[in-house]
Parts: sequence; structure tokens; C-alpha cells
Amino acid sequence: MLKSAIWLLWVAAMPMVIHSTSASWGTALKPITNSSSDTITPNPNLITTSRGSSTRPSYITTLTAKKMEQLLPMVINTWNMSEANEMAWRILQQSEGGVRQTRNAVVEGVTRCEELQCFHSVGYGGSPDERGETTLDAMVMDGGLMDVGAVGGLRNIKEAIRVARFVLEHTSHTLLVGQSATDFAVSMGFRTSSLVTPWSHDEWEKWKAKNCQPNCWLNVNPDPKLSCGPYVPKATPLTRWKEDRARNEYEIGENNHDTIGMIAIDVENQIHTGTSTNGMTHKIPGRVGDSPIVGAGSYADNEVGAAVATGDGDVMMRFLPSLLAVEAMRNGKSPQEAAELGIKRIAKYYKDFIGAVIAVNRLGQYAAACYGIPEFPYMISNPTHTVSVQTVKCLPYVHVEPLPKS
Repeated sequence: MLKSAIWLLWVAAMPMVIHSTSASWGTALKPITNSSSDTITPNPNLITTSRGSSTRPSYITTLTAKKMEQLLPMVINTWNMSEANEMAWRILQQSEGGVRQTRNAVVEGVTRCEELQCFHSVGYGGSPDERGETTLDAMVMDGGLMDVGAVGGLRNIKEAIRVARFVLEHTSHTLLVGQSATDFAVSMGFRTSSLVTPWSHDEWEKWKAKNCQPNCWLNVNPDPKLSCGPYVPKATPLTRWKEDRARNEYEIGENNHDTIGMIAIDVENQIHTGTSTNGMTHKIPGRVGDSPIVGAGSYADNEVGAAVATGDGDVMMRFLPSLLAVEAMRNGKSPQEAAELGIKRIAKYYKDFIGAVIAVNRLGQYAAACYGIPEFPYMISNPTHTVSVQTVKCLPYVHVEPLPKS
């Protein structure tokens, strides 16, 4: 009888237990709204292109909607290239929260810099190679689809990042290079024109008059420090330190701004990155730098965030600093820690390199780190900062003992 009584009491109590438990579960799993008092879950972002659709999972954030509105949408780019940032921000404003505008924002923002020939380091008419020709590198990355379109060594087409977008949207490839990239662009309706201008031609002539100094050759005859080529190989082992000294003569920084790298994020955490450059001045023809290389010039992942890099591309691309920064944030590092990680990894081996990394998490929190110059300026636009320039002091010089000669 006692057991029967206990059983009956337990059965009677079950509806209350179930109701209480369900209420607790309901509180934990209730639909997330956009009310400023609720924790929010960004909507899954669906984008359809010629390569298909993507529904990358979204994750619950700990920010309130009010805080989110202060950070997103946002656009950020390397150096004080304000016109590019202004154009991208204007495009993001064409839809509420920048939704479905991030790709347009980075492409057209960077295109603006190409049109303006920003600091003669982006777009046509800058950075002539050894033959006096200007060639272009560019990339677009979609952090939702994990899809990339890029061009390297593009000849006679001014709209490099738009061609990169066509590679993304109209091919199953990632990177097209050289004259074949030009042929692809022409087939897609782009018009050809010379990328040489009176300014770039004059820079090339002055360089030749100075016995082709500086240049990018190592361990060849005649001595590349004294005369122009043509060169033939010299039977001398390569050393990293000679390489560093040769590159450092280009003084990437305020007088040579290198690459524009841009990140745009909307309120649904869709991320796109874009890069464009005309490469290193007086480069050996055929050279492609880090800008169009995935994980080097930029990297984006809607689940985590994005990063862009600028500086000595030949060195930096060996370490994929943008990928390193994004993976650091995936593992719990702050944007500041992530940006510094990419820089410090390179400085461990190349004490004289010059470069910078910008890292942004998917919530719009951002930071930058740099090395080899006193400070690094970059542009930011979000609901609390509109087309504003910010500057970060660069990391101190890292002393590295030379490797023993082999």
C-alpha cells in the first residue's frame, strides 16, 4: 500500500515537473528577436551565385541589438584611402543594415581607389616593372560561400577587382593570371587600354638612368647593385639577410602605400573582403604578390571574421597572415591579439620586413598591428565612426640572430 501511495503521488506531480521543466527549456530556447533587451541570433545568410547557394550556420551572440547597431554594418580598409572607404560605406547604406551589399561595397570601394590611382600603388599608371609596364593583382572573397575570385599580373585592363569578381561569379576557378586573365576579361566585356601613364613612364626612365637601382635580383652577374641586366645566375648560396636588405630599399610606408585591403560586414554577419594593387615598383615581370592569394592578402569566414594584410608581399605571403589572424580569432583570440600574431610570426624570421594586418571579428570588433614603420593608418566606417582615419603604433623591432651560413 505504501508503495502504491508513493506511486500515485509521483504520477500526480509529473505534470507540474514537466510544466516547470518545459518552462525552463522554453526560456533557454525561445525564439530570439531583435528587441534591444534580447540576446540576438543573426539570420542565416543565403546568397545565390553561379556556384550555388550557401546557408552557413549562425551562432548566438552575447551582444544586445543596441550594441550590435553600434558596430555593424561596417567597412574598414588599409591606409588612409578615404575615398574608397566613403564609396563602400555609401553602398552599404543602400539597404537596411547593409544586407546583401557587402560584395558590392568592397568591389566598388576598391574600384574607386583603382580609378583614383591611390598613391600610385593601386590601379593603372603606377609601379612600373622592369620593362616599364604596369600590371594589376586583385581578389574578392565571400565569407559565406568561402568562394574566391582573383587575378594576378593582369595586363591592359584597368578594372582589376571587377574582373576578379567575374572570376568568382562566372567560373569555377579561383585565380587567373597574365595575358590569359586579360583574354578572359575581354570575353566578359571589359575594354582594354594601356596601363602606362606619363608618370609611370617617367619613373621607369629615371630608374634606368640610376643603373636600375633598386631592383629585385639576387646572386646574379653582373652585380645587380651596380648595373642593369640582362643577368645570369651566380654560383653563390642565397641568404635570407641579403633578400631582406634588397626588399627594404623599397620603403613601403607613407611614400609607397602598397595594397588596399578592405573588409565589409552587414548586420547579418555576411562578410566580403577585397584587395587590389599594382605590385612592387620595378618588379621582375611576372611577379605576383600576396594581394590575390587566399589567406595572404585577405581571408573571410562568416563564422569568425576577416583579415587583410599589406606590406612586403613577397615575405608576407609565405606566412598567410590573414588566415593566421582569422584562425586565431576562431580559437578565442581578440582581434588585437590575432592581428599581432600574424605580424609576430613573420618578424620571428624576417626582422626587416614591413607590413600590417587588420583583423575584424564577425561582430564588427576590429584592431590593427604593424611592423617596420612608426605607425599605420587605416579607415573605418560604422554607425559610430563614419569615414574616419585611425592610427596604430607599430610593434617594436624584433632582434633576430642571423642563420648560420650553409
